[in-house]
Amino acid sequence: MKQLLEHARIIAAKDGAFYPIENGFLGIDGDAICYIGSTLPEDADTYDTRKNMSGKLLLPGLINCHCHSPMVLLRGVGSDLCLQEWLFDKIFPVEDRLETIEGGIKVGSELAILEMLASGVTSFTDMYMQPESTCEAVLASGMKANLCRPVQCFVDGESFEDNYRAQQAIELFDRYHMAGNGNIRIDFCIHAEYTCKDHITRKVSEVCRDRGARMHIHLSETKKEHEECKQKFGMTPAEYFLAMGTFENPTTAAHCVWAEPKDLEIFLEKGVTAVHNPTSNMKLGSGFAPVPEMLARGVNVAIGTDGAASNNNLDMLEEMHLAAILHNGYHNDPTLVTPAELLRMATVNGAKCQGREDTGALTVGKKADIVAIDLSKPHMQPAFDPIVSLAYQVQSADVCMTMVNGKILYENGVYLTMDIDRIYHDYQQVLTKLYGE
Repeated sequence: MKQLLEHARIIAAKDGAFYPIENGFLGIDGDAICYIGSTLPEDADTYDTRKNMSGKLLLPGLINCHCHSPMVLLRGVGSDLCLQEWLFDKIFPVEDRLETIEGGIKVGSELAILEMLASGVTSFTDMYMQPESTCEAVLASGMKANLCRPVQCFVDGESFEDNYRAQQAIELFDRYHMAGNGNIRIDFCIHAEYTCKDHITRKVSEVCRDRGARMHIHLSETKKEHEECKQKFGMTPAEYFLAMGTFENPTTAAHCVWAEPKDLEIFLEKGVTAVHNPTSNMKLGSGFAPVPEMLARGVNVAIGTDGAASNNNLDMLEEMHLAAILHNGYHNDPTLVTPAELLRMATVNGAKCQGREDTGALTVGKKADIVAIDLSKPHMQPAFDPIVSLAYQVQSADVCMTMVNGKILYENGVYLTMDIDRIYHDYQQVLTKLYGE
């Protein structure tokens, strides 16, 4: 089917740069963009549908490159604590209960997908237990996701074969990788240096490389984690993962708050993507990631929300806004992180992070992963530069359409592939089992 989106403001891309089109036209043939321009395409009469998008801004779908989607069920748990106390004393006990509740992980994933679709996210990179449940939720929704089963090991003598998490990771890859015509991609995951033993880290890195997969890790999120790794091994976490062979795989490294200049050189040399999670890092008091330095060195930097327990929402537009102002304010320089760089981090860089080079920008030949923003609201008046508006004005409530592969999944408050009433019913049942009456 061919669709034509008419009379929209469009943030298009050409030769690696964004540029605005006023009163533009965007054509879609099947799942891909076939036309972008300021004039009606010559073959306009061949389109099956024509949709008036006057008063709307079209931009590439946002890509959330680090989250733990089922943790929406833990939203607000353990607030106002440092990471180690929050994680080990508050989060892990609730997760132990959640793991035993039938359907709990799936409904948490579904609730997260509802939230992300309504805020313009078309693809996300997720790290959580029972990921097959998240896979099924993603496939049913029509979204895209890179999913993994995080591997941990706390026992020196535990073999790779006896580590059930590692075995589940392999089974997940073999069963779901490239499912849904590639909407699902399975990564491997080492949770973090401090939650996994060396021999397991090496073996997971090797298995990932043998399968031609991607890797997802936490890295240098807190000063405590970073400095303790240096004390144990005489290496930063980045140097440790380099020594373990982890970076022989295309790697998504979440946080990187305490990464040092030598770590950034490793990232650049090995093609590691650093994922910036500003809300989580601020809420947990973890610190300011060296994002300006990463960008200046040419490191691929993407944006993530982290889980809703350490953020309280999965709002990528809010993350973009925070990333726009935090570093400029911290360094007393309003030119450090520009709106165009932010948009690139949330789209093009995110697509590279996921290994999805066929999305992330509105250009002919790319997948039709498109978000529409309603420009009619008071806080959007005026919106002289749409790229600047995305960084400083747009809110998630302004998203009026989210399209993936040419199919509208969310429009004007309505979910077209998901049963929100059923999800809310199931969510209430799970919540009661998780926390009691």
